[in-house]
Amino acid sequence: MKNFRLPILPLAALLAAATCAAHGADAAADYPAKPIRILVGFTPGGGPDITARYIAQKLTDAWKQQVIVDNRPGAGGTIAANTVARASPDGYNLLSVSSAHAVAAAIYPKLPYDTFMDLAGITETSSSSYVLVVAPSLGIPASIVAAGAIGAILGLIVLRLRGPYLALTTLSFAEIMRLVIGNSYGFTRGDLGLNVPGLLESRLAYYYVFVAVLAAAQGGLYLLLRSRAGLFLQAIRDDEVAAASRGVDVVLWKTVAFTLSTALSGLAGALYAHFSQLVSPELGLISQTGLVICMVVIGGIGSLVGPLAGALLVYVSSEMLREVGGIQLIVFALLVILIARFFREGLWGLARRALKKAAA
Repeated sequence: MKNFRLPILPLAALLAAATCAAHGADAAADYPAKPIRILVGFTPGGGPDITARYIAQKLTDAWKQQVIVDNRPGAGGTIAANTVARASPDGYNLLSVSSAHAVAAAIYPKLPYDTFMDLAGITETSSSSYVLVVAPSLGIPASIVAAGAIGAILGLIVLRLRGPYLALTTLSFAEIMRLVIGNSYGFTRGDLGLNVPGLLESRLAYYYVFVAVLAAAQGGLYLLLRSRAGLFLQAIRDDEVAAASRGVDVVLWKTVAFTLSTALSGLAGALYAHFSQLVSPELGLISQTGLVICMVVIGGIGSLVGPLAGALLVYVSSEMLREVGGIQLIVFALLVILIARFFREGLWGLARRALKKAAA
């Protein structure tokens, strides 16, 4: 990492001074009297984790008291920050953040803690001069093309597989890419992520842009499904063997569908990057992929409206259950199992069936 510096002795002095101000001179004189935790909001092995472990070792040697690194990944570092915010302000629970996004109210307007009242900065442990500047007029189309190209190449390789083998292969590829990006510090800054400039001034403007893009995508898919290519895709969805027996090139059209879906994902990712103003490998965690799968299955596979309804339901429910930790993943997993077993059409399919019965 460029411009890397670790002011360990100033950090020790600042911690002692903070303890003195909070608990009096006697407490500062005895500090540290027990092991200290440094909470890191990312998985082990990344840049923030390596930095925190280096600091912990130096402080352990200087103080002759154990300093422990505690990894609490998830929610952009918010889980680790919330743990420190709720801990006793005695200097024994420290937070190591990268890019300050875990404590940036501008990025996360609804945090479970007050960034000014519950947390206090002590020192800067490292800095980096990395910067990547690309005009949005180039970056967004490049994201679409790059994602579509990756989807096409991956599709040609794996789409001869079926069922769970296809799912496991694509999930494995996504995890491999996340690990590669997370460890490519020289280009991506690893888990620190890259700062991205915003496109618009207000969140309301972003909302209208996202709605317009969603409407355009849904309209394009609607027209596609009613074209000759759409008939091929629906035939493959219903019965691959029957479609192949009628002369449909199954691998070709599945690759086309794969490429189109990854290109749309690239567009969504590029817009989200400008909205959040930060991109990091944490966006590709399997838990995030699981939420997307839950949205599709719960809403209803095989329809245009189902995934939208599922996305709205899962997202709102996830925010409501955020306060109780990771229980939302358990709830959504149970819903996916129940719907996949008993209601294959999802909630939208159940709603359509109910409307037909009411109309009859």
